[in-house]
Amino acid sequence: IVVKMAARLLSEERAIFFVCDMQEKFKPAITYFKEILEGNQRLVAAADILKLPIVVSEQNPKALGKTVAELGIATRATATVVEKTLFSMMTPETIELLQKHPERTAVVLSGIETHVCVLQTTLDLLQRGYEVHVVADAVSSRNQADRMLAFERLRQAGAVVTTVESVLFQLLRDAKHPKFKEVQKLIIPLPPDVGLAPKI
Repeated sequence: IVVKMAARLLSEERAIFFVCDMQEKFKPAITYFKEILEGNQRLVAAADILKLPIVVSEQNPKALGKTVAELGIATRATATVVEKTLFSMMTPETIELLQKHPERTAVVLSGIETHVCVLQTTLDLLQRGYEVHVVADAVSSRNQADRMLAFERLRQAGAVVTTVESVLFQLLRDAKHPKFKEVQKLIIPLPPDVGLAPKI
C-alpha cells in the first residue's frame, strides 16, 4: 500500500521542530500573539522532553529583537538559533543542519507570520521533499484574513495543517510511552482560543 506523505503519522524518529520568528518586536503587531505563544511553549517543551531537535529562527534580530524569553530557548539543549534576513527559514545554516540529520524528514512548523515566513518555509521544505506539519493554533499573522487564506494555500501545496494536541499525541502514539505523563501535563489544560473556530 502506498501512503501519501501528507497522510503519514508523525513519529519521534522522523520529527524536527521549526519555530519561526517568535520575537519581541512582533508581540503587539500579531493577532493572537499571546495565545499562539502558549501553543509554541507546549511544542517546545514537548520537543525538549522527547529530546527532539528544534530550529529557532530570528528575522533580523538587531532590529526586531530576540526570541521571546517565554519560550526558554536558551535552556533547551536540542535548540539551535538561526539568524536570517530571508523570509524562509531555509537558510544555508538550516539546510546544513538538516543534512546532518537525514532521518528527520518531518518538520513540525510553528511561529509567524503564517502567510509570509511560515508559508515560504513550508514551500521550500516541500520542494526539498520534506513532510511539513503546520501547527494552526501556534501560527498567526497581523491580519486574520492573511492567516486563514494562507492555511488554504498550505493545504493546496501539500502541507498538513494540524494542532498542538494532535502533534503531541502522534509523537507519543501510546499511553505506555515512557514520557507520556510528562507530555500529558502539557496537554491537560485546554488551549486558548486562537480564532480558528467560529464562536457560538
